[in-house]
Amino acid sequence: MIRLRTNTVYLPDIVGKGYGDFWRFKGRYKVVKGSRASKKSSTQSLKVITEIVENPHINWLVVRKVERTLRDSCFAQLKWAIRRLQLDRYFKCSTSPLEITYIPTGQKILFRGLDDPLKVTSITVDVGSLCRLWVEEAFELTSEEAFDRLDESIRGRLPEGMYHQVVLTFNPWSDKHWLKKRFFDADSPNILAITTNYLCNEFLSESDLILFEEMKKNPRRYRTAGLGEWGIVEGLVFDNWEERVFDVEEITKRPSVKSAFGMDFGYVNDPSTLFCGLVDTVAREIYVFDEMYQKGMSNEDIIEKVTEMGYAKERIRADSAEPKSIAYLRKHGLRNIRSAKKGPDSIRAGISLIQDYKIIIHPRCVNFLTEINSYTWDKDKFDNMINKPIDDFNHLMDAMRYAMEEFDGRKGVRLMTY
Repeated sequence: MIRLRTNTVYLPDIVGKGYGDFWRFKGRYKVVKGSRASKKSSTQSLKVITEIVENPHINWLVVRKVERTLRDSCFAQLKWAIRRLQLDRYFKCSTSPLEITYIPTGQKILFRGLDDPLKVTSITVDVGSLCRLWVEEAFELTSEEAFDRLDESIRGRLPEGMYHQVVLTFNPWSDKHWLKKRFFDADSPNILAITTNYLCNEFLSESDLILFEEMKKNPRRYRTAGLGEWGIVEGLVFDNWEERVFDVEEITKRPSVKSAFGMDFGYVNDPSTLFCGLVDTVAREIYVFDEMYQKGMSNEDIIEKVTEMGYAKERIRADSAEPKSIAYLRKHGLRNIRSAKKGPDSIRAGISLIQDYKIIIHPRCVNFLTEINSYTWDKDKFDNMINKPIDDFNHLMDAMRYAMEEFDGRKGVRLMTY
């Protein structure tokens, strides 16, 4: 129970069930893998705000791999938790810099991205101790070494009775990720590693539950996105890639490099995506330097986002299944967008083309990295792989195929002109 002057809220009614051990654990590492709608981020947000209010020494550092993703995820989630706990008057939320301050004491919730390591290692607080760390979407951290450096920043002497704690929350797309061995295969009293799913979320609506019932038709997806179990990754479509920081301007200056942009449409359940790449036709390399990946986007939202990203004038090849959307986008701002070519065997042919290149992915393209790590060949009813990719983790993969059509020089393939 939290009491602040006129405010009284009963936490069990707000937090709900399924997270008792998580809420009480005081060891170094709390690690939660879970399905969509499993309450993991909501529960963690409520825990962050509750600890700030209950203990004047606690400050939180909230981290994602890429700083620009924090505002619309963790920052928004924590503002929700503040409202849910009826504590709006006690917190100040600012976007420049991105931080949340508990007004009565000056305690802070700070936000950082691992794409700027210096900002992470040089953090200090004026009040209390920086003794809590939340890594949201921890699956994005492909480097265990990067996590170790981050983990080491949460240290120092604390008042008696206090402790340091690191919380990691994520969706378990691949059982090959270092998180599994580090935390879920370990046996340590200093680690609480749990799996949650939508079945423990009593706040879901009937329409939410129907989506998961529909998901059961795809057992592979239901296992991970529904039940929160590890994704079993076998038979990756693309293994010709690496994650690496590179200078976009330097690559652009090469005479053999052309830009390549592709778009795939989604809405409620699937994201709308934009693949942003540079293709070196001599070195046979694809440089993935930016991405759009967002659900619930209207055509107007897409125009606004692509314009904000600075790519409104680029030649974009988009999913030809949505000719009305393409016509609308072209008329209202994305004048160089055109339909991608589709036809018999176009998916396999596009994959074959891309497999002839090496793909270099900038670390900020976290959704692209997740997809290419999970995009596999499908299996038949006998569990044998077939020459067809799964219909999952393919939104940016499809956008990349559309973008690469220009570079398919095979005889008989029709390329678009402008």
